[in-house]
Amino acid sequence: MFIHLHTHSHYSLLDGLPKIDELVAKAKEYKMPALALTDHGVMYGVIEFYQKCREAGIKPIIGIEAYLTATSRHEKNKNEEKPAHLILLAKNRQGYQNLLKLTTLAHLEGFYYKPRIDWELLEKYHEGLIALTACLQGEVPRKILAGNDSEILKLIDKYQNIFGSENFYFELQRHPNIPEQDAVNKKMIELSKKMDIALAATNDAHYLNPDDAEAQDILLCIQTKKKQEETDRMTMMGEDFSFTSPEKMANDFSYCPEALANTLKIAEQCNLQIELNKILLPHFEVPTQKSTDDYLKELCQQGLQKRYGLDITPEIQDRLNYELSIIVKTGFASYFLIVQDFVNWAKNNGIVVGPGRGSAAGSLVSYLLNITNIDPIKFALIFERFLNPERITMPDIDLDFADTGRDEVINYVSHKYGQDHVSQIITFGTMAARAAVRDVGRVMGISYSYCDQIAKMIPMFMGLDQSMEAVPEFKAIYNDDPQAKNLINFAKKLEGVARHSSTHACGVLITPEPLDNFVPLQYASAGDQSVVSQYSLHPIEDLGLLKMDFLGLKNLTIIETALEIIEKTAGSSPEALEKTKEGQKIDIDKIPLDDEKTFKLLQSGQTIGVFQLESSGMRRYLIQLEPTDIEDIIVMISLYRPGPMEFISDYIAGKKGRKTITYLHPKLKPILEKTYGIAVYQEQVMEIARQLAGFSYAEADVLRKAVGKKIKSLLVEQEEKIIAGMIKNGVNERIARKIWEYILPFASYGFNRAHAASYAMIAYQTAYLKANFPTQFMAALMTADEENTDRIAIEIAEAERMGIEVLPPDINESYTIFTMVISEETKAKPRIRFGLRAIKNVGEHIAKVIIHEKKTNGPYKSLEDFLLRVQDKDLNKKSLESLIKAGCLDKFGQREEMLENIDRLLKFGKKSNQDSQQDLFSGTATAAPQLILEPTEPISKQQKLSWEKQLLGVYLSEHPLKEVEKILPPNLTPLRKLGTLAGNSLVKVAGIITKIQKVITRKGEPMLFVTIEDSSGNVEVLVFANVLEASRDLWQEDKIVIIAGKISDKDGVPKIICDKAKEVKTNQ
Repeated sequence: MFIHLHTHSHYSLLDGLPKIDELVAKAKEYKMPALALTDHGVMYGVIEFYQKCREAGIKPIIGIEAYLTATSRHEKNKNEEKPAHLILLAKNRQGYQNLLKLTTLAHLEGFYYKPRIDWELLEKYHEGLIALTACLQGEVPRKILAGNDSEILKLIDKYQNIFGSENFYFELQRHPNIPEQDAVNKKMIELSKKMDIALAATNDAHYLNPDDAEAQDILLCIQTKKKQEETDRMTMMGEDFSFTSPEKMANDFSYCPEALANTLKIAEQCNLQIELNKILLPHFEVPTQKSTDDYLKELCQQGLQKRYGLDITPEIQDRLNYELSIIVKTGFASYFLIVQDFVNWAKNNGIVVGPGRGSAAGSLVSYLLNITNIDPIKFALIFERFLNPERITMPDIDLDFADTGRDEVINYVSHKYGQDHVSQIITFGTMAARAAVRDVGRVMGISYSYCDQIAKMIPMFMGLDQSMEAVPEFKAIYNDDPQAKNLINFAKKLEGVARHSSTHACGVLITPEPLDNFVPLQYASAGDQSVVSQYSLHPIEDLGLLKMDFLGLKNLTIIETALEIIEKTAGSSPEALEKTKEGQKIDIDKIPLDDEKTFKLLQSGQTIGVFQLESSGMRRYLIQLEPTDIEDIIVMISLYRPGPMEFISDYIAGKKGRKTITYLHPKLKPILEKTYGIAVYQEQVMEIARQLAGFSYAEADVLRKAVGKKIKSLLVEQEEKIIAGMIKNGVNERIARKIWEYILPFASYGFNRAHAASYAMIAYQTAYLKANFPTQFMAALMTADEENTDRIAIEIAEAERMGIEVLPPDINESYTIFTMVISEETKAKPRIRFGLRAIKNVGEHIAKVIIHEKKTNGPYKSLEDFLLRVQDKDLNKKSLESLIKAGCLDKFGQREEMLENIDRLLKFGKKSNQDSQQDLFSGTATAAPQLILEPTEPISKQQKLSWEKQLLGVYLSEHPLKEVEKILPPNLTPLRKLGTLAGNSLVKVAGIITKIQKVITRKGEPMLFVTIEDSSGNVEVLVFANVLEASRDLWQEDKIVIIAGKISDKDGVPKIICDKAKEVKTNQ
């Protein structure tokens, strides 16, 4: 028998090919009693591997292939020898803890191209570890090949002194086409006999089967950015590095059977038990002489008074007592205390926190602690949907913060619990189908256009096998084109393989002891020195550690910015005067939920910028529905998804009284009445199980999971249970089965009501701000999207529709962000001024310097005044040129004249600064400097518009189409409305060409991807060879064109396939 002790998974990124499942399945097929995982310098897959092995009845052996530097891990010398490889396997818990330490320190202290350990670390953290000398890159094999026997003996002594002779093995590998390997093996066998050092056979497995060798070679090429045809590259081709069978290993090492037998001996030595599903919460400091349970109860009672005052009903008190009893019983009191602490810190420090997210809004305790802002009693939310007392798992409170404040909250948590107790969490990008096709094609030297054409046949989020079934043209090219078949076959082998690591968008880990007692750590990336855990979300949860989701939500930042602008502009506009007094703040959590203006806006469908409600389809449904209360918004957020979307029309018909609602059983009426007979929410399915089948809430939650996740074994069990329960409760069996058939699809895609209610609240808040403070809201919206010029164009068009004028940046009126212009004139016509930060090449620093100086010493009076007062290294040629071209300094002169004299302007500022320094020390005053500019020729309007587009991302003062709008045909479709049209609809549009990309099709024909835009948006136009031939001279940037064609919405984004095109000349 033989055990693989040197095995790489796909977590040896772009080096190892097999997924964990595949390795474990192969080991089971080979009837191996144990298996080791030894990825290169990382422990990414350890917990997944441990669990999968245990499930398969295989003993997991946890290890790494470490990189050992001959010098110090702290030295970073590019001339030093590459670090040597060393296999380390954990015998027990102590060994595992030492692997965590070694891996962490290799990344945080020793990383230089590779994560390196050194001899100092090995001496400190060797307990519980077995060492194997690794491949030809191991230090012992290197010394053997160097031929210095005395150095070899010294090195072996060094290893044996650290690990002990019983924990140190010579590693033999069999690779006949690598002569060095044979030489190393012979010397190791010789030394083994002389020095009584045990031998162990491995195969350094990097892929599963021998026929995977080329796929792994392609993977290496992706890592090294090489093509297969290149000769000067890393490759493992020509040898077998597969997950070989015990039979083959027995044949390969027939001359040394003890090397095989020792793999079992090592496996017997390794008996690591990793404890899973423990509760490992950090300590939360409570007042002296109080337990966490008592302190939680005390805070809840205080919250009860704040939330309900004198309106505390028996129902509310009973609900609180029940929730607290569950929380105390399950030991989660400190969890709630930890969460309420940082949520309330965020709120007290001006960071907008979302009203809730996920099922946590169903908890009254969360509401009383100010964690959520949705009353679960008022909104009929179920606690057991959040915390099931019969299936105890860690609560999961996900939190939305304004995205600009998220990092501040993480920093607070880090300081409170200690930086060595808090980290962000790793995640892995895997090769999706399209990317795999493109990557493999590049490595194989196939043209990009050919690979791109095949990749685009694959629907988004669909795998290669699924695409083969779903897309006839994809299947046809696979069957008919040998090159495509070869390309796709290799892509299949790489699909789903981990390609890179990154930081999870929202996950934060908080541990009760230093992090590396529980997880290995590394830096997020070469350019990001924040620390992340090497275990991803699910392993962290499985270890019982506290994982919080801190989500940065842009829409909360929009609310935050809008509230700041409202406070600053209170009293200076009609909308502000109506709602606020000078300097008064709006508490967004206390706005009325029956505001007439808000519902009029929702009913009109004018919801661009309104959270969750701005897609064209949603706007169309809002107009049909005419929502009148927040329940309508909750329903729309729940139904506007693939699957349940078909029921929106039924809901609208029910609300409008156009449909008679019938129920299969009278007991269904109180559950489904508010949603007009439709089971919109998972909670309604749970309530049906309770009221009709006698389920407890906890049992109903099991039903919800079984149906929602389509767990077949549970489904059969639950079907029998619920039907039996209904019959027991007096429901006719035929009706009971009909009810089951009725709820089955709803339970599958029903929405979490608690989550929908929370997001409906944010939707309502943004709609309220847009309806009541339109100028301030639109300024906040543009600020949030300032780097997305496509969005800015849409938002400017929306502002104009609302009667709000958007003005170019101005040195005296602009702030860093978009903001409302405050003046007497503003009260008659609302205006928004472009922010300085949104100008290309003008960074935030210089924008803040300009505004700080203006606030401190008043508006800039002239160009000279501006140059004299703004003395900063970031006011350089590039930034000053951009300020001029964008129109910021128009009140001080002509743009063309300032640009022609820009070097003179910069010298003027510097000289004036030097003169003032000399005056300071000499005690004399020089005359005020004069700035004389050389005159120049005036520029055209088109040039100014071009600068605007270049630096602001949009045409602001006037769109080029305005000049020709009188000669455009009347039946044109605005580009922003294309999303409302069905695929294959015929359209005629006009726009200015902003981008052209030429490609060659598989047939060898040229085609163009052309982007055009009008004042409302942009669209990509596909120009195929037949149209291109007839209009070749037409396709140039900045030309205005009329295009006739049909809509293609293959990827969910409307494009136009061009049938005809003609130029609109501006001089007509």
